[in-house]
Amino acid sequence: MRSVVLPQIGTFDAWRQEARGLIAARVPPEAVLWSRGAPQDDLFAEPAQGAESAPLTVPRDFARLAGLVAWHADPQRFAHLYLALWRVKENPRILQDRGDPGIDRLNRMAKEVSRDKHKMTAFVRFREIGDPAAPRRRFAAWFEPSHFITEPTAPFFARRFGDMDWSIFTPHATAHFREGVTRFAPPEPNPGLPEDVTEDLWRTYFRNIFNPARVKLKAMQSEMPKKYWRNLPEADLIPEMVASARTRARAMAEAAPTLAPDRAARITGRLQDSRIRTPPADDLDALKRGLEGCRRCPLWQDATQPVAGCGPRTARLMIVGEQPGDQEDLAGKPFVGPAGQLFDKLAGEAGLDRQAAFVTNAVKHFKFLPRGKRRLHQPPNRQEIDHCRWWLDQERALVKPELILAMGATALESLTGSRKGLLARRGRVEAAPDGTPILIATHPSYLLRLPPSERPQAEALFRDDLKKARQMLS
Repeated sequence: MRSVVLPQIGTFDAWRQEARGLIAARVPPEAVLWSRGAPQDDLFAEPAQGAESAPLTVPRDFARLAGLVAWHADPQRFAHLYLALWRVKENPRILQDRGDPGIDRLNRMAKEVSRDKHKMTAFVRFREIGDPAAPRRRFAAWFEPSHFITEPTAPFFARRFGDMDWSIFTPHATAHFREGVTRFAPPEPNPGLPEDVTEDLWRTYFRNIFNPARVKLKAMQSEMPKKYWRNLPEADLIPEMVASARTRARAMAEAAPTLAPDRAARITGRLQDSRIRTPPADDLDALKRGLEGCRRCPLWQDATQPVAGCGPRTARLMIVGEQPGDQEDLAGKPFVGPAGQLFDKLAGEAGLDRQAAFVTNAVKHFKFLPRGKRRLHQPPNRQEIDHCRWWLDQERALVKPELILAMGATALESLTGSRKGLLARRGRVEAAPDGTPILIATHPSYLLRLPPSERPQAEALFRDDLKKARQMLS
């Protein structure tokens, strides 16, 4: 019998190294006695031989499973893992056997550790212990997990609170984060952290977000087990709030509605004014000038400029895209970016003259998410589409097209009221509220996002839609 004693810090990495050596030496699971921190008493146990670890290839699922089970509180976890490793080397598919008792046990242990890690990220409550005016503020917390999860969970706190120094004390280990570096130490007694004045603010917030009409005690205790309450500053409020929930809910139901303050009416009036301030335009030039002052939704705040439609006033075909992209936002013209260039290419192949069409978008401002120097396209929501429909309706009223080509889900929703089933509706002709026929197609940007193997077929379908538009107008 070999005795393997794993350290309190770096336990999982040490187990992996020892397991590699034991597997290389063909030491069977029943001949190994595992322990952590201190050796187990066994009359026949021999010290580990310190065999050289050898390269060992295992399925990715086993590595993930072991990386969780190793932190379980079960004293036999390392023995269970080594037995599974021994079996995996003989049969790599054993992990897929849900009926195997040993594999089922490891999966249950992994779930328990994952849940415990989640609870730690949710219920650690830091208290400030340093000078608030220092360049890097210092915080500490005491937490009592069910398993040995301090090491694998500490990286979450390092990412989340990288701008401060902190320590997390647990009965199993201590994690210290100083100047961007995490180190671990043996466990220390509960340090008895001082009260933090900000906890009163947190209690006030917790009390005010509590909804007495939606109390579900069992669900709350399932997500916030009582074992964690003693270390949560808000927990002392829970019994009183739960006890008074029915009375408060009844009082809420019986109370008269609270009237909005006077300023709410003024704000509502300003919003309404911004929607009706611009009268309907008499021509496309006036419409473009009015669009420059549009404040109907917040998209104008970040966009460079609105992008109005362009094309002949008497165009028989109106092409409606989704919204301006990065290049359209800078140029102030629709369909000049990569999607527009692809459209021009496919339209030429289909015999459709873009210059004879009126080209516009359902939404007139570029909606994006900044990422460094890039601006990532974001789809407009229903409210933004509804606000911008006012401009699209005016363009339609002024141009009076015989046919509308709706490209993409945003254009489809703006023109028909529904974006559902775009691919199923592609190639169909539907009617606008005023009776104008609408030919439905995908958007060229959709084609650009497809894998190379799928793109030729999708481009052929799009080209067919453009040919259909040309034939309908001939």
